[in-house]
Amino acid sequence: MPTPTAPLLNPRFMGIPTFMRLPHAETAEGLDVALLGIPYDGSVTNRAGTRHGPRGLRDMSSLTRTIHHRTRVNPYELATIADIGDVPLSRMYDPQGTADEIEAFIGAVVAAGALPLSAGGDHSVSYPILKAVGKDRPVALIQIDAHADTLDTFHGSPLNHGSPFRRANEAGVIVPDKTIQIGIRGSHNGTEVWDYSEKTGMRIVFMEDAVEMGIDAVIEETRELIGDHPVYLTFDIDALDPAFAPGTGTPEIGGFTTREALKLVRGLRGLNFVGADVVEVSPPFDSQGITALAGATLMFELLCHLAETATTG
Repeated sequence: MPTPTAPLLNPRFMGIPTFMRLPHAETAEGLDVALLGIPYDGSVTNRAGTRHGPRGLRDMSSLTRTIHHRTRVNPYELATIADIGDVPLSRMYDPQGTADEIEAFIGAVVAAGALPLSAGGDHSVSYPILKAVGKDRPVALIQIDAHADTLDTFHGSPLNHGSPFRRANEAGVIVPDKTIQIGIRGSHNGTEVWDYSEKTGMRIVFMEDAVEMGIDAVIEETRELIGDHPVYLTFDIDALDPAFAPGTGTPEIGGFTTREALKLVRGLRGLNFVGADVVEVSPPFDSQGITALAGATLMFELLCHLAETATTG
């Protein structure tokens, strides 16, 4: 049955701060969509702080209401949705152990028949998520990000927030020629990440190309590339220009505006989503919560997509 909406109509400053002020559930059993936090930043290469991302996103998500202004989708009338809390991490100083715990937790969500919508945490968390959602068949990938994140190792560590999609490709859980990386920009000390993406068949839409093409053309190309293949969407908040999202670990100027990002994500409505995440929100570097507000609003956009997929796909 759909999610009860009565508590969502209370003043937004009341109640326990769950994602979107939803009910809290202990497991994903009986849910169509499960929202969860992954408070981990043990794999960052620059500024830490994204371990606080899920709390910051939960707080700002209380500002969302029930009906999307443009699509008129009310996800809570379509689907059964709850906040199932945070992944319980007991090995936070062990990147591989942490990845194993995340994969097991998401695996239980998938086994329960729910679509996971996760809040990071640094971008390394997307790798074990993809291992869980792509376990039975590799998935297409839409990555909206400033960085390709196809690095091999960083100071000897193969598990870092710059490597999740190389690791996912090596694990065979994504389809590289149905992977599109949108908004990529910023300097590197070498060409490794871009070379790897291009060599393996991943489509890189550099930020300058996105500007020249226009958002509508990026949406059209993405939809054509993905088709009806099961697809996972990951949104790194540093895809946004730091004017709109200062609270992140590796900011890069020249990114998307929030308006452009909303249009881009909204234009992907109707794809066959198997899950999504918003990562790299770092409240210690945020200003008046504007980064968390952007992230929470994007999560609502994604929630609308997942609710439609879960109940009509």
